[in-house]
Amino acid sequence: MSVAILGKGKKVALKRRHVRIRKRISGTAERPRLVVTRSNRHMVAQVVDDTKGVTLVSASTLQADFAGFKGTKTEAAKKVGEMIADKAKAAGITEVVFDRGGNKYTGRVAAVADGAREGGLAL
Repeated sequence: MSVAILGKGKKVALKRRHVRIRKRISGTAERPRLVVTRSNRHMVAQVVDDTKGVTLVSASTLQADFAGFKGTKTEAAKKVGEMIADKAKAAGITEVVFDRGGNKYTGRVAAVADGAREGGLAL
């Protein structure tokens, strides 16, 4: 599959990176894909089995667990990583493939990965 993404700008660069990454990364039943979605306000993490096309577990700053959270967005992202690790371990998942979704591996995206590692997931 060849996708021509032309132009300049942050969104175009993000899409170009995302396509380049997804060519190489795929989740299996033994090692599902940890997908990180970042917006200006929220972080969402999902563990996906691409062979079945199913989301196995998910965690987000939009959940009720974050209703009273006080802290920076980076601290919230780290907590999302820890929550996804706890849920994944409860579902019997210990290893995942990290999919940063075209985002640069820094800041909140890296905080999710660090939180997942501290929670016991092998990335």
